[in-house]
Amino acid sequence: MTQTYTEHYEREDGRAIELTYAEPENVVRGGLVVLHEADGVTDGVRLLVASLAGEGWLAVAPHLKGEATREAILGATDITLAWLVEHGVQADLLGVVGFDLGGTAALVVASNRKLGAAVSVGGQGGKELPALVEIAGKLTSPWLGVYGDAGDELGAAEVEQLREAAATSGVASNVVRYPGANHRFDADPKAAVEAWQRTLSWFDAHLR
Repeated sequence: MTQTYTEHYEREDGRAIELTYAEPENVVRGGLVVLHEADGVTDGVRLLVASLAGEGWLAVAPHLKGEATREAILGATDITLAWLVEHGVQADLLGVVGFDLGGTAALVVASNRKLGAAVSVGGQGGKELPALVEIAGKLTSPWLGVYGDAGDELGAAEVEQLREAAATSGVASNVVRYPGANHRFDADPKAAVEAWQRTLSWFDAHLR
């Protein structure tokens, strides 16, 4: 498995953040910002970062601390994007992906920044963030949303509303629902594999 590293990154303007990243062994296809779930940068997040690097992406997860507000998410993402550019990634080869709370965060980024592609796996609006449907209609980056409907995930009607809202943005979008799956997809291995392949295919199609 590809090794992950953590470093303290500070910009000239004084903005700083902790980053966990992994580099591809061969050619770098582009750069992906990985937005983590509510538990922070866990072993699962490190595995995701390493797995994306194994697919050829320079993957980096900013350590988000405190409440996940819109301003905090965008600020951390902007610093992380700057780190990727400093490491040689072209602007049109930048993307963002998030799971659970990070999925909501990725949608926030996709509706406020022009990136090559964005993917959300799970997530819903929180007390510090607007409802997903409100965000999806304002997309500025091609976006894929992958959702289960078990537990506290979105129901079928909510996923359909999200799909319709995203379609009004005028930006490429796709919303997929897996009945019976939760946001971790750990109870449905087949859905988990398909969701992972959809994620990779979305980046393959849009970051080139």
